[in-house]
Amino acid sequence: MSTLPPLIVPHRFNGPPRSGNGGWTCGALAATLPAQGIGTAVTVTLRLPPPLDVPMPVLATAAGATVTRDGQAVAEAVYAETRPVAVAPVSAATAAEAEARYLGHRSHPFPTCFACGPNRRVGDGLRIFAGAVAPGDADDQRVAATWTPYESAVPIAWAALDCPGGWASDLEGRPSVLGRMTAELRSLPRTSQRYVVVGELRGLDGRKTFTAATIYGPNDEVVATAEHTWFTVDPESFR
Repeated sequence: MSTLPPLIVPHRFNGPPRSGNGGWTCGALAATLPAQGIGTAVTVTLRLPPPLDVPMPVLATAAGATVTRDGQAVAEAVYAETRPVAVAPVSAATAAEAEARYLGHRSHPFPTCFACGPNRRVGDGLRIFAGAVAPGDADDQRVAATWTPYESAVPIAWAALDCPGGWASDLEGRPSVLGRMTAELRSLPRTSQRYVVVGELRGLDGRKTFTAATIYGPNDEVVATAEHTWFTVDPESFR
């Protein structure tokens, strides 16, 4: 194993108030791999809530990379065994309409989340507010939102793929945090380009929730896609 530069999750990229946004942290670790997290599917497993503003050692391993704190693994990245399956697209108009149904405006376990927190300012948080595409249709478990990046980087793209998956599930009744994420970035989103982000619920198993999310560019081009495993938590323990 070889040592890479330490990974720091700046406070700006929080999810819960005291820990890193899961998608951003996963993407930052994926970006340490030789392919820098672009063009190859990567799976990142979060073992502990990522601390903020703390330099954490990163070790390159035979399978990928591991970030630690005080000798404990915080997250582990490996090249994925299978590529994530994209969520079916929706039009930009449909996604914009769905934003009005974003449940996080009514009740949000972590309202300052970098990716989906309504309390974040424009130009600071991503403010991706994914709402139901077809409310009342039990056969369509998708949520969607539009997104125009103001900056572009691998961790930003992973963050954009993170929370729309969570909001496809019941975050009001089952508050959850990200446990594992597999993402494939085919290209980096470009600033000032309007994208559509679509999330989908794919299953429940006890405390686990399985979701997916895809970023679409013009003409339904898949820019990036991801699959997630979430774990239900008591939000108070993360504040």
